[in-house]
Amino acid sequence: MTMKTFLIPAVFAAALSTVAPAEAAECGSVSIAEMKWASAGIAASFDKIILEKGYGCSVTIVDGDTLPTFASMNEKGIPDIASEYWINSVRSLLDQAINSGRLVQGAEILADGAVEGWWIPKFIADAHPDIRSVEDALKHPELFPAEDDPSKGAVYNCPADWSCQISTTNLFKALAADKKGFELVETGSPERLDASIARAFDNKIGWLGYYWAPTAILGKYDMTRLSFGVGHNKNEWDRCTAVAGCVRPELNSYPVSRAFTLMTRSFATRAGPVTTYLKTRKWDNATINQVLAWQDENRESNEDAAIYFLRNYESLWTKWVPVDVAEKVKASL
Repeated sequence: MTMKTFLIPAVFAAALSTVAPAEAAECGSVSIAEMKWASAGIAASFDKIILEKGYGCSVTIVDGDTLPTFASMNEKGIPDIASEYWINSVRSLLDQAINSGRLVQGAEILADGAVEGWWIPKFIADAHPDIRSVEDALKHPELFPAEDDPSKGAVYNCPADWSCQISTTNLFKALAADKKGFELVETGSPERLDASIARAFDNKIGWLGYYWAPTAILGKYDMTRLSFGVGHNKNEWDRCTAVAGCVRPELNSYPVSRAFTLMTRSFATRAGPVTTYLKTRKWDNATINQVLAWQDENRESNEDAAIYFLRNYESLWTKWVPVDVAEKVKASL
């Protein structure tokens, strides 16, 4: 995903003049890391608007990525905030940074966690209540026909060179899905994976394959995630499920990736009311999926998607801030 430069619209800039000087002085200049995926981009823009319009901060959006942003916040104390930070890859280092007082953990912004798995259309799940697990689905290749050979069922794989391509391939092997009448379809790119789902819904036919949330596709198309019938076994995942070419993979479940807001200690200490907000603000996957779907369908920026959220989910976000802050933000819209 390409990074975007965020500009403050004139209507918002004008609203800054109404912020009390004491609030502006307390918050001061703030930098927020924008990660390279859409939900994190919207989160960064949403926080920028709330902090500027509600709390009088002066906010700069900076480019972010998982490991470089953590290292910079932990070692240099910049940027001040990472609005949506997926912590699985740095969990032990993050624990050390929090325990030593260098970083502060805010709200779990993705309240449901970031989920991966194999999904089917909800209209298939509703029509076939016996299908609740992946193994249930593999009993019915006729419901999930491959485009090139409808006599076989299809399991659509993750895009090429993504780590989930490896895990999906190994799980296909662990399930012996080929012996159950299925072929593993290599989609090659996110666009082709998305197109396969759109085609299935347009034609009202079954689809089975890998996807993840939060995403625009799951906001646009109503999908049901299937159970693998086992819990996540991290040892097996590291030993084989996530290892290319593993000879004897065992059945496993995808881990739930947890995403929190991170702050530097220096910022969290000096910006008390904002810190309280960042320890409170969170949304579920269904909500952010809907916003992502709107953004995708309308080809809008992350900032526009954040404004869309403010205008259409007022009953949710106004619970995260004091009444006076909410009124300032609403006035700026």
